[in-house]
Amino acid sequence: MRTDGISGERCEILAKYLVEASSTVRKTARRFGISKSTVHKDLTEKLKYVNAKLYDEAEAVLNRNKLERHIRGGNATKLKYQNMKNIKLNGNDGAAH
Repeated sequence: MRTDGISGERCEILAKYLVEASSTVRKTARRFGISKSTVHKDLTEKLKYVNAKLYDEAEAVLNRNKLERHIRGGNATKLKYQNMKNIKLNGNDGAAH
């Protein structure tokens, strides 16, 4: 696979951020103002041809994130319903009075 200089540099920048910050693809994409698809493709397809050692490190973070995502999803759902309950208890149902 051919990776030009700019794309190769971007792969390394994204991977270094992901590894150093123990970030997720979504957070990395938001941080750099690019799509999740671009981040994922750069890290999983292009990076191995640019920097194999960094690819291995990034892959480890991605795999850990994959294993943990059900926990993050469960926590997000729990927080959502706690917030809904708090709104009802405080008498604010979100309707304009």
